[in-house]
Amino acid sequence: MAEAPPALQMVDLVGQYRAIRGEVLAAIEEVLESGQFIRGPIVARFEEELAAYLGCRFALGVGNGTDALQLAYMALDLKPGDEVIVPAFTFVATAEAAALLGIRPVFADIDPRTFNLDPASVEARISPRTRAIVPVHLFGQAADLTPLLELAERHRLFVIEDNAQAIGATYRDRKTGTFGHIGCLSFFPSKNLGAYGDGGAVLTNDPALHERLSMLANHGARRKYYHELIGVNSRLDALQAAILRVKLRHLDAYTRARQEAAARYDTLLADCPGLTLPYRAPERTHVFHQYTIRVHPDVPGGRDGLRRYLEQRDIPTAVYYPVPLHRLPAFADYGPFDTLPEAEKATREVLSLPMHTELTPAQQTYIAEAIRTYVETALRTGRPPEA
Repeated sequence: MAEAPPALQMVDLVGQYRAIRGEVLAAIEEVLESGQFIRGPIVARFEEELAAYLGCRFALGVGNGTDALQLAYMALDLKPGDEVIVPAFTFVATAEAAALLGIRPVFADIDPRTFNLDPASVEARISPRTRAIVPVHLFGQAADLTPLLELAERHRLFVIEDNAQAIGATYRDRKTGTFGHIGCLSFFPSKNLGAYGDGGAVLTNDPALHERLSMLANHGARRKYYHELIGVNSRLDALQAAILRVKLRHLDAYTRARQEAAARYDTLLADCPGLTLPYRAPERTHVFHQYTIRVHPDVPGGRDGLRRYLEQRDIPTAVYYPVPLHRLPAFADYGPFDTLPEAEKATREVLSLPMHTELTPAQQTYIAEAIRTYVETALRTGRPPEA
């Protein structure tokens, strides 16, 4: 096996920063010299550039991705007792933001190949109380939007896209986050377009919705001290906007680097038994926020055994996500729930490998050789290999 390369990380934010250090420091200096740290022209310019990049009319910077989801539910005037259909296999915020407002999250199953909402499962869960469908473009690949949008139109439902993990991904040559009534973004540092702190955005093509979102994010006011709605305080600050403006200019290059790294993993692991590698659905581009494999249950030791083996070789991995949302204690009062077999199976099998813009072929070779050694040895001997 190859010698371990130095300092393997799930995400190398420092290496990425060093490559753009001069640009970032100049952008920060501009903000410091302006004295405008909340909203202001730099935030406005970022919003304009983001909207132009994504091909939508409006983008509004907010405090974080969870705020973006909450503001979307509020802007569409969803009420306590209304229902929204969300995937059971995703980060908690998609459902949590609804529950905080008294909205009931209804959990649907996923397509086992893409990990995204299964339209048939969504259709089976539409009720007279359903107000919205919330597709999550998980791990960097678009959900199957056409049937979901058709369902929404037929039942007069809103569509809110949770695009936190898929900025720059496309569905039929159009960028995700721009199909629904509102799209939501997160700029958490590890995201493909990440700030150096918290940040998020809401996207829309509807001028009235944009105005309402802007008011709700500013304590319900159009102008200072005149509050028309009950809102929240959720703003993207100018320092983060300045950093994001720099990184937005590099986003296409970052996406290519991730896609090239994913292709290298594909080659290195192509004939490894006991694994399923990431699937690319037709008419979509995958931006690989995560490179997530499935470890088959017939591999002795399974996913968790492989993960321990890699950890002992200083190879970081992550499990996104170990528990489906409908099985979390936080949502116990929203049950009883149907069995959602694909979501539940995914939580037992998924394993995300290091994925970032600074990954080298040598690092990936070391990772892949360790995975192959574990899986092939386990399958040959009938037991997990020794550490």
